[in-house]
Amino acid sequence: MISQVDVATVAVSLSQFAAGPQTLMMPADGVEVLSVKVALPQNADMTAAGDALAGVEPLDCSAVLTHHWLVRRRGGERVLEALCELLPNSPVYTLVYDPDGFQDAEPCHPEGAQRPRDLADPGAGAPPFQGCGTAGAPPFQGCGTAGAPPFQGWGTDSRPVRTSFLQHIPGAKRHYPKLLPLMPLAARRMKLPPVDLVVCSDAAVAKAMTPDPRSKVVCYCHSPARYVWDLAETYRETLPAVLRPFWPRLARRVREADRRAAQRVDQFVANSQHVAKRIRRHYGRDSVVVHPPVDLPPTPATGPREDFYLCVGQHVHYKRLDLAVEACRKLKRRLLVIGEGPDVRRYQKLGHPNIEFLGWQAGSAVHEYYRRARALLFPGEEDFGIVPVEAMAHGCPVIAYGVGGATESVIDGQTGVWFGEQTPDCLVAAIERADAITFDSITMHAHTRQFSRERFLRKMRDVLISVL
Repeated sequence: MISQVDVATVAVSLSQFAAGPQTLMMPADGVEVLSVKVALPQNADMTAAGDALAGVEPLDCSAVLTHHWLVRRRGGERVLEALCELLPNSPVYTLVYDPDGFQDAEPCHPEGAQRPRDLADPGAGAPPFQGCGTAGAPPFQGCGTAGAPPFQGWGTDSRPVRTSFLQHIPGAKRHYPKLLPLMPLAARRMKLPPVDLVVCSDAAVAKAMTPDPRSKVVCYCHSPARYVWDLAETYRETLPAVLRPFWPRLARRVREADRRAAQRVDQFVANSQHVAKRIRRHYGRDSVVVHPPVDLPPTPATGPREDFYLCVGQHVHYKRLDLAVEACRKLKRRLLVIGEGPDVRRYQKLGHPNIEFLGWQAGSAVHEYYRRARALLFPGEEDFGIVPVEAMAHGCPVIAYGVGGATESVIDGQTGVWFGEQTPDCLVAAIERADAITFDSITMHAHTRQFSRERFLRKMRDVLISVL
């Protein structure tokens, strides 16, 4: 069992990995896969008005779900939640899991929808999946037991969550991106049980987990791993200086492992046309497009908008929070920033008087800001972007960079405004253009119904049946 791995060991392992996977030295006593019982959501009431989830039957087959990491409830985790509804008795395999990251997570229920009740004991009646991981592996202490609270507001399905040896590395739950060079190895060592269907929810290397030869593998791809494909240089700058010289070779090896894993997939599903093109470019594979599920309110806000703009998300560099901050500074407009990330910490230190940083907010609070904000600023190039759809569903127009997934959800001049270059001046011009447009919240809400949870479930069910 790996009980502790210090930072020096990881650094040495990374340098060895650069010379070739066969030289990577791990602790001699091997790998333990943790069994964690958690309550995963059952959001049967989270639909737009008039949509009925009762008509979407779960699949009757043996299956497992895989996900890259579970540390916060973001867009990818919402997709996983929905997939759990189609495969309600399936365990989840992930590289790193942080139960504390979900303690304050509140599912984004539409106003007026019934919320699923909490369980007193989320682990009752859900034994670990037999035959998975290391024999005799104990459950993750304190999680999913009667003495530990479940994910706040999550539903009644209890299932085990299995993690890789990365879970044992101190600080892995917070600094997991720095362990990317080890992820292909960690994924390959996760042997999946003999089931009919493996469904990967992936933006990294979840598809690299080793399936049984008889299993069909479907990968819902949020994005090919950005850190090694499209943002390799950006990721390099986040590494400790001592490791940066190794990064080009490391990134190449992770890309090779990722490409090999992609060839084992029987069917790719892309979350947007934008990502489908990247799957074709990086993996040489075709895919079908199923937009991710968005929890829609029954009706949008129709009252007057307040005089502030909104940015919502995990603010890493490619989200381009800098453009929103600079544009609002130039226009002397008020900007509220919801979410966390390195760019938040960076701009908090600068102390702009018209910029407010609200940190991580529960779904109901975010919805309230959508209902009041003058517009959502969405300046990054996104794979799809659930946030703009949520905003439009609440009657909030979106000012978005006109490249990537936003072009598949935002209608320029009707539900928002696009801008063509990622510069502050271009965003300023888009904000001023939006000021001159009267947006209709009813039209925006009707437009977003094509991204409802019910439609996602129906389309994904059809895809999975076609593979089986």
